[in-house]
Amino acid sequence: MTKKYFASSELIINEDGSVFHLHVKPEQLADKVILVGDPGRVSLVASHFEEKECEIESREFKTITGTYKGKRITVVSTGIGCDNIDIVMNELDALANIDFTTREEKETFRQLELVRIGTCGGLQPNTPVGTFICSEKSIGFDGLLNFYAGRNEACDLEFENAFLAHMGWKGNLCAPAPYVIDANQELINRIDHGDMVRGVTIAAGGFFGPQGRELRIPLADPDQNQKIENFTYKGYKITNFEMESSALAGLSKLMGHKAMTVCMVIANRLIKEANTGYKKTIDTLIETVLNRI
Repeated sequence: MTKKYFASSELIINEDGSVFHLHVKPEQLADKVILVGDPGRVSLVASHFEEKECEIESREFKTITGTYKGKRITVVSTGIGCDNIDIVMNELDALANIDFTTREEKETFRQLELVRIGTCGGLQPNTPVGTFICSEKSIGFDGLLNFYAGRNEACDLEFENAFLAHMGWKGNLCAPAPYVIDANQELINRIDHGDMVRGVTIAAGGFFGPQGRELRIPLADPDQNQKIENFTYKGYKITNFEMESSALAGLSKLMGHKAMTVCMVIANRLIKEANTGYKKTIDTLIETVLNRI
């Protein structure tokens, strides 16, 4: 059987042997990966490491690989949005499963375990500021997974249809073609020991309009957030907004990796409260994940 060859236009490898955007080399990637949005948060995570192997910066992508309590861990910043998750996940998977010398897929699959640590906006009374939310399911407003084969087999199509019917979006009104994807259950059970709220997360394609924030431009659907807050399906409620969890869960599932997202609530949209001093307390969530990953 002929192995698939990845041309230089499809997998761009830098002259130093690192992958194009991340500038990370295959030997610098650990099996356990923590993803954060803010490049500044990479150093906060790595401040807990006993030792560091490498520290790499390229654009919004900062990577540190090191050791925490005997576990080899890589922490990577993705920047904001599912489009960046597309870059990070494809390049991490390439580092793990493509031979950079032959440009062919490796014979033995290497599975990564990825936990995104982020911030979010809470949407329910039980998600006040400071709550840790574990995303069991994500609704992708980004449309990213719709560009990949196997999307329908990986997603919860009944949930998608129920959500679209509830929202009443037709034509091009708020038309992201939402997809619903499950995070890895084994990883969720390992990270959440009953001290987190498990829920459904909307990964929005923006911070303002797609999350129902109105500044100078009126919203296409002024009732969007009220409908989202009221939506229920088989006991599930939508708990929070963020901007990356759907792409992470979706691409990981298609690639065969384990992934999940856990976020700290820094704003509750329902009662209109926010905390901009959250950076002091997110370290608790970081330590929790480091100990359990």
